[in-house]
Amino acid sequence: MKHQETLLNTLSDKLVINAFSEQEIGDDHLFTGIDTPLKENAFALSDKEKKEKIAGLFSQIMDVMGLDLTDDSLKGTPNRVAKMYIDEIFSGLNPANKPKIALFDNKYQYNQMLVEKNISFYSNCEHHFVPIIGKAHVAYVSSGKVIGLSKLNRIVNYFSQRPQVQERLTNQIARELSEVLETEDVAVIIDAKHLCVSSRGIKDDTSSTITAFYGGVFKTTEKIAELQNYLK
Repeated sequence: MKHQETLLNTLSDKLVINAFSEQEIGDDHLFTGIDTPLKENAFALSDKEKKEKIAGLFSQIMDVMGLDLTDDSLKGTPNRVAKMYIDEIFSGLNPANKPKIALFDNKYQYNQMLVEKNISFYSNCEHHFVPIIGKAHVAYVSSGKVIGLSKLNRIVNYFSQRPQVQERLTNQIARELSEVLETEDVAVIIDAKHLCVSSRGIKDDTSSTITAFYGGVFKTTEKIAELQNYLK
């Protein structure tokens, strides 16, 4: 579809990162594209097999750190971490967990923007694997179809449940909304705290990061102002 191609071209026209070394990148907030970097054989192993391997590897990490894995409090930790990774905080990596979306005719003929704000989400920074905690605000103008409100939350949660960079998360949500709703008239704003900033490194607990995507009619000054007014 033309609007999808336009959106994808816009989203892909982002950072072009050359072969920077790990030292050059450091703690910088970089991402290499809109798609989450996955290996071609990312799903060759079953979830059960992945959890078994992660538990074994995490046991090694704990052992290297000098923790006593025979202690009653610690001996179940590797399995708990593996289950948490696959079934919970990184479940959005698996396309099988993508929410099923049903559209409905816009019988109310509501042709103004619909805004759902303050969608809580929990993600994890792909640079340090520590939490990103924030709120997402999404808006769209119907092209003739509408989506159940809870599905907006589910879309946000699905893309947040993976190692992320906030810029990529913003664009992934926007792309999905545009494709599902068959319209370029979507907007996504994310306001989040990064524990890689607040709990380590600079240790600044007062700052937050805001990213935004404006598509279609939301690119106009009037619509941006209207949306911002709703979010106050």
